[in-house]
Amino acid sequence: MNSPVQKGNCGVSASGEMLGDIAEGALVSRVVEPVHGESDSGHTHEQACLNCGTGLIGSHCHACGQAAHVHKTLGAFFHDLLHGVFHFEGKIWRTLPLLAFQPGKLTREYIDGRRASYVSPIALFLFSVFLMFAVVKQVNGSLDDLARLDSNLPFGIANHERELARLQQKRADLIKRGEPLNGIDGQIAGRQAALNEARHDKQDITDKVHSNVPAVQKAIVQMRENPGLVLFKLQSNAYKFSWALIPISVPFVWLLFAWRRRFGLYDHTVFVTYSLCFMTFLILLIAMGQAAGVPFLAAVALLAPPLHMYRQLRGTYALGRFSALWRTAALLFIALFVLILFALLMLADSAV
Repeated sequence: MNSPVQKGNCGVSASGEMLGDIAEGALVSRVVEPVHGESDSGHTHEQACLNCGTGLIGSHCHACGQAAHVHKTLGAFFHDLLHGVFHFEGKIWRTLPLLAFQPGKLTREYIDGRRASYVSPIALFLFSVFLMFAVVKQVNGSLDDLARLDSNLPFGIANHERELARLQQKRADLIKRGEPLNGIDGQIAGRQAALNEARHDKQDITDKVHSNVPAVQKAIVQMRENPGLVLFKLQSNAYKFSWALIPISVPFVWLLFAWRRRFGLYDHTVFVTYSLCFMTFLILLIAMGQAAGVPFLAAVALLAPPLHMYRQLRGTYALGRFSALWRTAALLFIALFVLILFALLMLADSAV
């Protein structure tokens, strides 16, 4: 049994890990996020840019974009770190309300080139994915718990073997005491039958899988043998390859507008990425709601995606109601298909 100190340390460790994941996501997002249109502290003490030597006429160098004033104190360093992690230089607070309530306007503004006030879609996506996985992992338990899942499954072979050994030991004790064995023999026979059936099922699946079959079938076998390990791999792969949802989704969205030449792949990519950002934040909100004991958020999860898709389609592509409605229905099926395809790809990769 863990002591209170150990539990406390685990909590601190998990919280620290979550904050580290969030910071990592924000910093990675900040790497790809442009700084155009952002203001500095207003310092312009230098006469020439310290980076390229160009004469300064404002708070930023008009040649290379570097800020005119360069901080050189330890306090300023940590200020810049916190500012970059938690504020995105103020853009995040202008982007999130539009993403939630006017997604079509946000997408159209970015496509049309009005970008200085908003977080770019790919930067927001990276940040939201890091944040979602960090919080969901904290709320639903660590991956170490998942890795031990198979040892506790009631239908697992290992569990049957442990229970059979316990019953046989109990039978030996009854023999020593000279007590009747009718009841214990029945339990042993039942447990042995269950163990034989589990072994047979495992062997039956294994026999159907050869080196030349798809990797997904191999993953099914691994899921049967060690579900905790497969879940660990799936979550790790989804965390690393979540960006693949964008190129998988874009061709399907393009099909919805294939006869409209004015909309190109770039428009659809921005649309898909901002849409995925919203869905990621929605999952994050639901996970936090469940952890806080707010069950009604599950109902919101069923209503929010189609409504958000509808509003984003209308605003982005200037569609009428009927055009937006049938495309929303099609987009829901596309989203389901993409998720299934992504899950299969992750499952196949986990079997390698």
